Amino acid sequence: MDKYNLKSDLRIFRKLKRHLFNNLFNLILSLIIIILIGFAAIVFLRLIIFDSNWNVITSNIPLFVFGSFPSNERWRPAIWIISLLVLSGITLFGPEWKWLRRNLILGWISTLPLGFYLLYGGFGLSPIMSRNWGGLTLTIFLTICSTFLALPLGIFLALCRQSSFLLIKKISSSYIDFMRAIPLIAVLFFGQLLIPLFLPSGLEIDRVWRAILAFTLFVSAYIAEDIRGGIQSIPKAQIESAKSLGLSNYQIKRFIIIPQSIRIALPALTNQSIGLFQNTSLMAILGLVELLGIGRSILANPEFIGQYVEVYIWLASIYWFFCTTFAIMGRHFEQKMIKTNQVYS
Repeated sequence: MDKYNLKSDLRIFRKLKRHLFNNLFNLILSLIIIILIGFAAIVFLRLIIFDSNWNVITSNIPLFVFGSFPSNERWRPAIWIISLLVLSGITLFGPEWKWLRRNLILGWISTLPLGFYLLYGGFGLSPIMSRNWGGLTLTIFLTICSTFLALPLGIFLALCRQSSFLLIKKISSSYIDFMRAIPLIAVLFFGQLLIPLFLPSGLEIDRVWRAILAFTLFVSAYIAEDIRGGIQSIPKAQIESAKSLGLSNYQIKRFIIIPQSIRIALPALTNQSIGLFQNTSLMAILGLVELLGIGRSILANPEFIGQYVEVYIWLASIYWFFCTTFAIMGRHFEQKMIKTNQVYS
């Protein structure tokens, strides 16, 4: 075992020497970069460990996670968030049981109605108004709902843009180009301020679902372009072979075009999910107190005024954790789909 570790260490040392210290210039440049990184790490660790007061975080963790959700009902969003984390763990590290892998997508889909039921209440649970939601709970709910709604809409728009029917093609192309030409904050302002003006008297959509609608309409245009790129990369020979076998247009789209285009566009779709999670922070401007809004409200408290470093390091850590999880899961799904494609090819 010691001999194996020694050989492994020698291989790593040779690789570093070959790539970083192979001449005098690279040697000097590598040493300067290492010294700068070490100095920055020491300063950062000193700032975190010795110069920071983390009481602003430890005393407000429930607020960061649940917002102003009633304290006696916080077990409801806690159950939902834990179920999402458990599903993520099973997806990445769970056993390769066929029945589990087949039903895993159903588990992810069920998180949407489960979150809706636990957060809104009803059927045995006391109702909670959406104005009491906030923090990480609201950020995750906005992300998941918008993603689940934007993905099928984006696929539909991509198929419409590839349609042979000119009117459908022009309408979908105009919608996609229009949405991609305006900033997200303008769409969010439209969703929050102008949608109620177009609703009939007596009909009201709460602020959370107005935000979800705005995110869905915006993100679906980008997803449509990602899917369209995937569709265009599918060899035409596959479509022609499917037609020669007698498959209908619906069967070709369902079994050939959509699965392969999703697999090809998966890195871009993962990037859209990460961007959507980060862009939920814009809701703090529009009155929904999500994760960043909670941080701003805590900094407005006279007890914690000036403790920006601790709050923003904490918020950055949360965003980093969830965005990294999305990226890892995206790579995991991509590898699974590639393996499945190799098995059937």
